[in-house]
Amino acid sequence: MITSILVANRGEIACRVFRTAQAMGLATVAVYSEADADAPHVRMADQAVLIGPAPARESYLVGEKIIDAALATGADAIHPGYGFLSENAEFAEAVAAAGLTWIGPPPAAIRAMGLKDAAKSLMANAGVPVTPGYLGEDQSPARLQAEADKIGYPVLIKAVAGGGGKGMRKVDDAAAFAAALTSCQREAAASFGDDRVLLETYVTRPRHIEVQVFGDSLGQVVHLYERDCSLQRRHQKVIEEAPAPGMSEAARAAVTQAAVRAAQAVGYVGAGTVEFIADASAGLQPDRIWFMEMNTRLQVEHPVTEAVTGVDLVEWQIRVAAGEPLPLAQDDIELTGHAMEARLYAENPAGGFLPSIGSLEHFKLPEDLVRVDTGVEEGGEVSPFYDPMIAKLIAHAATREGASDLLAEACSEVEVWPVKTNAGFLARCLDHPDFIEGDVDTGFIEARIEALAAQPAPSEHALASAAMAVTLDEADAPADPWDGLTGFRLNAPPAAAMRLYLGDQGFDAPLSSDDLPGDVLLTDDGEIVVFDAGETFVLTLRPPVKDAAHGGGGDGAIASPMPGKVVAVAVSVGDKVVRGQALLTLEAMKMEHALSAPFDGQVESLSVSVGDQVSEGVTLARLIPT
Repeated sequence: MITSILVANRGEIACRVFRTAQAMGLATVAVYSEADADAPHVRMADQAVLIGPAPARESYLVGEKIIDAALATGADAIHPGYGFLSENAEFAEAVAAAGLTWIGPPPAAIRAMGLKDAAKSLMANAGVPVTPGYLGEDQSPARLQAEADKIGYPVLIKAVAGGGGKGMRKVDDAAAFAAALTSCQREAAASFGDDRVLLETYVTRPRHIEVQVFGDSLGQVVHLYERDCSLQRRHQKVIEEAPAPGMSEAARAAVTQAAVRAAQAVGYVGAGTVEFIADASAGLQPDRIWFMEMNTRLQVEHPVTEAVTGVDLVEWQIRVAAGEPLPLAQDDIELTGHAMEARLYAENPAGGFLPSIGSLEHFKLPEDLVRVDTGVEEGGEVSPFYDPMIAKLIAHAATREGASDLLAEACSEVEVWPVKTNAGFLARCLDHPDFIEGDVDTGFIEARIEALAAQPAPSEHALASAAMAVTLDEADAPADPWDGLTGFRLNAPPAAAMRLYLGDQGFDAPLSSDDLPGDVLLTDDGEIVVFDAGETFVLTLRPPVKDAAHGGGGDGAIASPMPGKVVAVAVSVGDKVVRGQALLTLEAMKMEHALSAPFDGQVESLSVSVGDQVSEGVTLARLIPT
């Protein structure tokens, strides 16, 4: 019997589990790092225990501290959420050894599916179709290069112990293989403590299809239909939906039955996801869908399955962990309507999707339109220590078109400042004609990245709202006789527009009482912050003053675009470099970001080395033109 649950996680997923646990009448325990002392999940739980400093390796990844916290607070079960220790078989065993209930699959199942090469071999033996590739023990660069050449390009390098898009690289030709392998292995070692990789043939029009499966301790396994997670960037899912568009009954039967066989092959208990890659060049065909991997945990995108089945997957996890049978048989699980989820990230699409950190001074999400799962709040902080996802927006409607329209509207209403988000980018993805038609694959975003990522100009309504906000603010505080006379001209009618600037670009903003401002922020620095279509525009009454003492992007200073850790330095002082050549690599928010040369030149100076922690804006290197 389970009476109290400790969630060995943070943020959105901790809050999500607590909601269901509390609805079931269970006591809840949170753990937190020093960076999360004021986080919502800490206040939401009945008890909370500090487990260490901000870095995850000193807190959320230390299983002993988490188990000690459970024992000290009287919790009798641990839910791992996703990420961190959720797929760590040793941690699952330690939980059981401490006399606690593990709300997850058996450690043997985690191990069987945790290494991609072994899992693919196991699945092939169970009759589950697998993607062709190389799964060998010989991990020498020469052997891997030879196998990649044999498979043919493009080829995909994947970390054996990987997940979440980390330790994964697409390689288009033999000349690029060695560098991609080194980067992949380094990222895999940092993320999973295992730098081994496997190789797969790269499907040129791939769809990412996954099936939610659930097993109980009595040997029953069911599926809860499929999800399509094809909209990705750098192998990270961006928008997910259920059911998959264009899925025929024959293809659905093939993929769901294969998923159930996969779960049965490892004696699976609890919630899991079997992921497949489908060749979409001729639609979804039953014989062109192959096993990729199994995630032995709850997925980030589980809410879309909950929406179309009416099932609370966390409640099922808790009941099954307590020894109860599955609440529903396969024939009782119905698919109703269509659901979509968008991941709201703290990142800047127009700036190369670099993570954005800082205080959430303004944070407004459309909770009246869609389901919102989040673990942050206004006044909180987005730190550089954890994943940049700050919320999930989930829409459910009778049709795919209805769900897409609702989710696009919700993304357009997101208001966050000064942290940047991808809300406008998400809205443009959802509004794209090809997406609306269901013509999607994993290359969808990359093929349209310039149009989708570029920040558009502010609309006339946004400009008018900004102008009216300034006008009303001036009218409320006429400290000077001339204040409030916006548009005043000698010997002429008042001007009907206000000149506003977005950086160097000027706009004539119409002055109209019909465009009363909504949430327009006027900062102490004279900035006018207006929200429009998911974008945040920072306008001013005057163009910025250029500092002649500092050059622009071409002055040769390579500055850190964010706080992070230097994980690679590819050049030395005196080296000749060409435009676009990688110079240094930073790691922040669990991802690597390469900094490249802005022009052909020579390395004049280097101020950092591998392992250094750097702040945003710090000069890391300097180039001189040649």
